[in-house]
Amino acid sequence: MKALIQRVSSASVRSDGELLGSIEQGLLVLLGVEQNDETYDGQILAKKLGDLRIFSNEDGKFDLSLRDIKGEILIISQFTLCAEYKKGRRPSFTQAAKPERANELYEDFLTIFRNDPQVSKVSSGRFGANMQVTINNNGPVTMQLDSAQLK
Repeated sequence: MKALIQRVSSASVRSDGELLGSIEQGLLVLLGVEQNDETYDGQILAKKLGDLRIFSNEDGKFDLSLRDIKGEILIISQFTLCAEYKKGRRPSFTQAAKPERANELYEDFLTIFRNDPQVSKVSSGRFGANMQVTINNNGPVTMQLDSAQLK
């Protein structure tokens, strides 16, 4: 499972003009589910995301986590994070999980944060939809995490 995370002062996602989700201070997470991912991948990735100290303390140093600040999180499915670029000019998405399985693991990932009392709000996109994302990146701080590197 791969996640591209951005520390944001606000973010929102729309599809067909409908506002699907929005947050204030917290994390925007673009989540890619790969063929070999299991529930455990989402669990370790969620733990790392919630505990990752990337929010500034009063001295401006990265010292606080999403849970420490009781921040908000917007999670959007993003199969293109699973792209491979070795051959040709067109990316291959064969490493992405099949939609049914990817949606299941995406929903499991959302549930982890929805059940976390230290995360004040959980918003999401719509799996498989064409979405427009508005991001007010704070920092900017953008990082990529891969569950395979956290095991």
